[in-house]
Amino acid sequence: QGLSEKTPISIGTAVILVGAVIIGVLLVLREPIGLGTIANMLVIGLAMDATLFLFDEPSSLWARTTLTLTGPVVVAVGSGLYLGVRLGPGPRDGLMTALARRGVTLWKARFTVEALALAIGYSLGGTIGWGTVWFLVSIGPLVQIALRFLSVPYVPEEPRVRGAVASKQ
Repeated sequence: QGLSEKTPISIGTAVILVGAVIIGVLLVLREPIGLGTIANMLVIGLAMDATLFLFDEPSSLWARTTLTLTGPVVVAVGSGLYLGVRLGPGPRDGLMTALARRGVTLWKARFTVEALALAIGYSLGGTIGWGTVWFLVSIGPLVQIALRFLSVPYVPEEPRVRGAVASKQ
């Protein structure tokens, strides 16, 4: 949100551009990039713009509250499903899995990625409300649960280091 507030680009375009930067970081970290990585970035960005164009913001408190409370569950289920097919994580999920490969528990890794996104977005003029905080604290545990039930068992791979041989003990 913050990037789209400071520039003339839409929030969906901002999502795509930030995703491209994150993919660059993932490449530097030697993390796997797949069709799912690119598709996630493009589909989420385009879907955000289309949704904001086609639908008005819900006016009733009940609808806004329901959408806010269930949003992280929907995102977590989606993450569990598309990570489970192993076509490549989306950019933010790629950062999460990069941290997990380096020993950070999955829910803490997702929390860290979202906290970083929140801090950067806020510094660029984005807003923080109770829904933002709810997403921040709930998405990590929910993604960890979703991956447990919706995908093949997730075991972080060893980080890829040029010239080194990883050993399993």
